[in-house]
Amino acid sequence: MLVGYARVSSNSQSLDIQEEALTAAGCKKIFAEKMSGRSTADRDQLALALDFVREGDTLVVTRLDRLARSVGDLHQIIERLMGKGVEFRCLAQAGVNTDTSTGRLMMGILSAVAAFESDLRRERQMEGVEKAKAAGKYKGRPASIDPAKVRELHASGMGASQIAKTMKIGRASVYRALAA
Repeated sequence: MLVGYARVSSNSQSLDIQEEALTAAGCKKIFAEKMSGRSTADRDQLALALDFVREGDTLVVTRLDRLARSVGDLHQIIERLMGKGVEFRCLAQAGVNTDTSTGRLMMGILSAVAAFESDLRRERQMEGVEKAKAAGKYKGRPASIDPAKVRELHASGMGASQIAKTMKIGRASVYRALAA
């Protein structure tokens, strides 16, 4: 059986194109989620897909970066699939599969390139943040806690846990506001 996996990074993105491509490729079951691909942690649908596939099945993705962004994560997933007797196929990169040694080589090369691109993107973002800070344009995230309100509630006799609950913040945030 062909089993599809689709992923986009944010809630504002659509899974429709990937799901249509996977259906057109013959996938009988598709697991889809809106989660960052930086890590496999917390990707529930990926975990379900990996548990679902059985010997003789093929896990299909539209592009390699939909499955994993790091070489380590990709190899771990592929090892798990191969251990279960499950093949892997990528639609956009037709030569990327686990059927042949050339397919496995291509998968390794493309996953290394994807990891490299991710690192470059992160470096460019940090350069932009540093430049904005130097120009005085980057101030960070706006404060979401009013320290005066925390001190006011504390002065009225309320404990840290109750303040945190009332203001819907963490208890550590209460202690930081009181110490400031």
